[in-house]
Amino acid sequence: MLPSVLQRRATDHIPVLADEVRRLLAVRPGETVVDATFGAGGHAALLAADLQGSGRYIAVDRDPSVRPYFDEFKRRQASLQPRLLRGDFSIVLRQLADNDVEADAVLLDLGVSSMQIDLPERGFSYAVDAPLDMRMDPSTEPSAADLVNEAPERELTDIFRRFGEERYARQIARAVVRRRPLATTFQLVDVIRSAIPRPQNFGDGHPAKRVFQALRIAVNDELGALESALPAALNMLRPGGRLAVISFHSLEDRIVKEFMREGERGCTCPPDFPICVCGNEPILRAVSRRPIRPSSDEVVHNPRAASAKLRVAVKV
Repeated sequence: MLPSVLQRRATDHIPVLADEVRRLLAVRPGETVVDATFGAGGHAALLAADLQGSGRYIAVDRDPSVRPYFDEFKRRQASLQPRLLRGDFSIVLRQLADNDVEADAVLLDLGVSSMQIDLPERGFSYAVDAPLDMRMDPSTEPSAADLVNEAPERELTDIFRRFGEERYARQIARAVVRRRPLATTFQLVDVIRSAIPRPQNFGDGHPAKRVFQALRIAVNDELGALESALPAALNMLRPGGRLAVISFHSLEDRIVKEFMREGERGCTCPPDFPICVCGNEPILRAVSRRPIRPSSDEVVHNPRAASAKLRVAVKV
């Protein structure tokens, strides 16, 4: 599914819902695109192609390992003079908005990318043994090991329950505290398996899936970053500009859905007021009431797309 303008390697990120993103962002020559999660540049190659050599492409990513992908993208799209701004997208988007940078299309492809999962040393995967890290920006603190080995039991319980919706959060947190220090992903997986009822080890999905998700979200403050990034992205958009967000779990999608609903709402007067006195008007229009999901064919070719949800709104 990666366009031919980029050579795919085993660890490259196959862009999820690429055709839908391209169609709904509807990028035109001369426009400005802000790709807030550049990654391996899969979506970028498609969106830049629609600019047809005329316009601006601003890429954002906190992971320093994206640099080779961006350099290749820049070489192939030199006429656009692409820029890579490295940092947390919530901070970078606010800075761009504060500097009056305007955009016609903004894309946020949330969560961890395939190229991060497939690099064992990053510690994102429970399928290979590696140091407990999970930082999207390796220069930041804390790491997953810091949280696992230093956080109080109550805090770990809260992290596993809130960010992983883990049914056995308390039991797992207690086992972690009892067995730490833990240094590797497999050590953590062993602790999780020992803490949950035996039948759950053979249930739907890997028993460590929710805990790993929870730690990754906490380490990278993913939900807090999303809550800050959405209003900044909206502020950047010109009237008629499009915002597309791909999420991969219900916690992310809920934030995006509520943000777009609030933007569509307009009037905030109490329902018993005969006329509107607040003067607020809708500032967003969602392109669909329900999130857009990948086709069964896409999931067959890219199983990691299975949980993806795309929401797109237009600034009015």
